[in-house]
Amino acid sequence: MKAADVQAIIARSPYLSWLGLQVIELGNDEITVKATWREEWVANPTVGQTQGGILAALVDFAADFALIERMGRPVPTIDMRIDYHRLAKRGDLTAKGRVIKLGKQFSVCEAQVYDEAGALIASGRGAYLTTAPDS
Repeated sequence: MKAADVQAIIARSPYLSWLGLQVIELGNDEITVKATWREEWVANPTVGQTQGGILAALVDFAADFALIERMGRPVPTIDMRIDYHRLAKRGDLTAKGRVIKLGKQFSVCEAQVYDEAGALIASGRGAYLTTAPDS
């Protein structure tokens, strides 16, 4: 699968398109995407803090899509843990995901989200269902 194929999957998804995801790099069980900041992401207007659910969505997307070359498709999330390291304020975000363990039943992947200055904002790890889809 190529970056353009992943970008086409994003374009077909109203939510992923709304997140403004752009594939920067894809390969070797890894993916890097940029998320274009939106005013609707703000949870606290006083400080301009990005809502934590946006960060969790970026971690989940990057971890899941790190598997896309191996699986040829997005896969369901079984479990996920998110750690928030600092406030994300106004500005584009970069999410990097990678496969930790590829398994026949499920796989484990991790992702990190960085702000425009390169500071780690959030990270997480998830388990993803990697069995063959039902016919």
